[in-house]
Parts: sequence; C-alpha cells; structure tokens
Amino acid sequence: MNILTAKYKWLPFSNASGALLSETQSCSLSLTSSHQNHVEPMNDTRILGFLLLGLSEEPELQPVIFGLFLSTYLMTVFGNLLIILAISSDSHLHTPMYFFLSNLSFVDICVTSTTLPKTLSNIQTHSKVITYAGCVTQLYFFVLFIGLDSLLLTVMAYDRFVAICHPLHYTVIMNPQFCGLLVLVSWIMSALHSLTESLMVLPLLFCTDLKIPQFFCEIHQIIHIACSDTFLNNLVMYLSTVLLGGGPLAGILYSYSKIVSSIRAISSAEGKYKAFSTCASYLSVVSLFYCTGLGVYLSSAATHSSLSSAAASVMYTVVTPMLNPFIYSLRNKDIKEALRRFFRRKK
Repeated sequence: MNILTAKYKWLPFSNASGALLSETQSCSLSLTSSHQNHVEPMNDTRILGFLLLGLSEEPELQPVIFGLFLSTYLMTVFGNLLIILAISSDSHLHTPMYFFLSNLSFVDICVTSTTLPKTLSNIQTHSKVITYAGCVTQLYFFVLFIGLDSLLLTVMAYDRFVAICHPLHYTVIMNPQFCGLLVLVSWIMSALHSLTESLMVLPLLFCTDLKIPQFFCEIHQIIHIACSDTFLNNLVMYLSTVLLGGGPLAGILYSYSKIVSSIRAISSAEGKYKAFSTCASYLSVVSLFYCTGLGVYLSSAATHSSLSSAAASVMYTVVTPMLNPFIYSLRNKDIKEALRRFFRRKK
C-alpha cells in the first residue's frame, strides 16, 4: 500500500498554527516513496517541514512578540544602515578600522534578516511551519553570517593591534589590498564552514519529533531531534565551534593583551586615554557578542528548558546586532561627527 496516499494529508493544527500532521504517530511530517507496509527511517525519506515553536505558544503573547521583533528588526536595519552610510559618505572615515566596521554592520543586518522575517511571517499567518528546504537554507545563511561576525571582530582586533603597537608601520601593513584580502578570506572561511554544516544535515533522518524549540532553524536543535546517528554531525559542530569560535577569541585576547601592554607603556595620561578610547566601542561589541554566545551555549548545556534556550538565542541573534550601532554611535566621536555631517547635507 502506498504510504504517500494512505497515511498523509494536510490537517489544521489544533492551535490554528497550520502544520502538516500525520494520521498515525509514526514518522509524521515525512513522505516516502516506498511501498512497504510499515514506516521506519529510510534513506529515501523526505521531510516536508518542521515546526518552529518560537518563544511562546500562548496566543495572547503573539502580538507582543510580533511587536518586539518587528521594532527590533527595524532598529537593527536602520541603525546599521546609518553606520554604513556615514562611513561611505565621509572621506575622513575611509580608513581600515571603519572599512571593517561597515562590513560588520552589513553582516549584522544579514544575521537578523536571516531569522526575523520568517518569524514575523509565521506569527502574522498563525503558522509555525518552515519547509525542509527553507530550514536548511536558513541554517546555511545563519551559520555563514554568525561565523563572519566572529571573524570580522578578530580582523578588527588585529587592526587595533597594528595601530597601537606598530603605529609607524600601520599604513604600510593595513593597506587597502590587505584589508580587502582579510575580508575576502573571512567570507571564504565562513562560507566553507557553513556549507559543510549544511551538507552534513542533509543525510539526517527524522521521525516523530519535528518540533524545533526555537524561532529559527538552529543547527544544535536540528541535530538533537534527528533519529539517525549524529555522532559525525556533533563532532564537526564542536570542532568548528572550537576553531571558528575559540580561535578568533584567542586571537582577540592575544591582540588586546599586547594593546594593554603598549598602552601601559605610554607616559602621558592623555595619550593613554586617546589610545584606549579607540578600542572602547570595539571592546563593548566583542564582550556583548561573546558573552551572549556563551550564554546560549551554557543555557542549552545546563538546562533542558526550551524557553530559556530560545530567550538566550534572542540576546545572541537579535539584541546584539541591534545594539552595535548604538554602541558605536554613542561612544565613537568620529561616527557621531560623520552622522551630523551626513544629516546636515541631507537638510
């Protein structure tokens, strides 16, 4: 008997979320072209989609969550676009540090654009479904841009290291070609890592549990609900976390240990303040990025509460990109002056 026609059909979800459910309890949300009389995970199994549970399943909270996510998304896009426009329109900011900052702002827009539009659409349409192809695509771009965030922060730390520890050679070392090469290498490394993670998800088999306790397709959650062997996936995921998370963090810590030593060697208090002020905004962004990222990891490892894990992910993927423009515009005198000149020209 053909399982495709006998076992599956579209049914409304009980809370009007609109999900594809099976009439039986075995391997729901999956299709197979096999003509066997029983259902089990098979190599030709095709998953139609997943359910993104989001932050809450309470109907009365959905308008509140929608409003918060929408306002956060608009502030993130608007704030980071302002940073990019201010840097590109002001010749005084055509330096390596602000070149890397404009790239970071672009990536922050991409991070939130990967997750929030789908979340807002699901809330608006009262649906929790994301297709299998959509989930894998979202996973690819999310891993790509989060990895880019980490690598660009490392490049920015190296830029400050050269500027403070080797000021006489700064313009020679951080020439436009080398800066472009650093950004290009960051894109290539992150793209390869993201492609590897995404391709390794494709062979995974899924059975009854297709609910992702997140508002987006997070790789850890996808691997967790798979019913096939995930040893290799977990191994690659943890290795990549160490290499692309711990490696950049080690580079940042090393760079700033040298920077602190150089600042301490400056005799005048004014010189120390000027050197430190160029790094203050960056240190705030790095602390926010890695502390929230560590919070996500610890919350998922220490507790099985889906709500706490999702809330930690909001801080990591939504709040941090939104706060970055405010940190740079409030603490950076050059950015504030560039924004003033930009708005004067518009008036």
